[in-house]
Amino acid sequence: MSTPSKSSPVSCDTLRDVFLWRRKKLSLLVLLVSTATWVSIDVYQFNFITVSSWAAMFAVTSLFLYGNMLRLFRQKEQDLSCLEISEQTAIETARSIRQSIEQGVRWMCHVSAERELFVFARVVAALWLLSYVGSFCDSLSLLYIDMVVGMTVPVIYVKNEDKIKWFGEWTRMQARRLHDVVDEKVVKRLKNRVVKFTEKINLKKLE
Repeated sequence: MSTPSKSSPVSCDTLRDVFLWRRKKLSLLVLLVSTATWVSIDVYQFNFITVSSWAAMFAVTSLFLYGNMLRLFRQKEQDLSCLEISEQTAIETARSIRQSIEQGVRWMCHVSAERELFVFARVVAALWLLSYVGSFCDSLSLLYIDMVVGMTVPVIYVKNEDKIKWFGEWTRMQARRLHDVVDEKVVKRLKNRVVKFTEKINLKKLE
C-alpha cells in the first residue's frame, strides 16, 4: 500500500464547520435535505429514484426560472465558475477516499492479528451490537440517526465542554467510592468467609 498523504484541508474544515454549526446556513441545509430524504423514502415509502428525479427536476426548474428572470430584468448573469470542480479538488477527493479505504483495511488487519483478546472481543461485541440495532431499523434510518447525532452531540459537547468534563470527573470519583465500599463490605467479607470455611474443612480433615 502507498504511503498516506495529507487529505484536503478545505474539505476537512468544511465538514468540521458543518457538524459544529459554524456555517449555520449550510448545516441547516444539510439537516433539511437529510430529513426530507428520510421522510420521503422511509415514512412515505417513495422510491429512491423517484425522490432523486423530483430533486433534480426542482433544481433544473429553479435554475431555468432564475436564469430567465435575470434576462427578463436585463441583469448581469452571475458567474457560475465557482460551481466548477477543479482537477485538483477531484484528485484530492479521490486521494482522501483511497486513504479511508486503506485505513479501514489496515484496521481490520490490525484487529484480526491483534494478540490481545480484549481488543478482539471488544470489536466483535461492537459489531454484534451494530447488527442488533440494524435489525430494528433499515440502513437509511440508521444513517439519518447517525447524521442527526453527529450534528447535535459535537456542538453540545463544544458548548458545554467544561461542565461535561466536571461531570465525568465527578462520576469517576463516585464510581471509585462505590468500588471501595463494595470491596470493603462485600468482597472482603466473602474472602474472610471463604478462608474460615476452608480452615474448618482442613481442621475436619485433620481430625
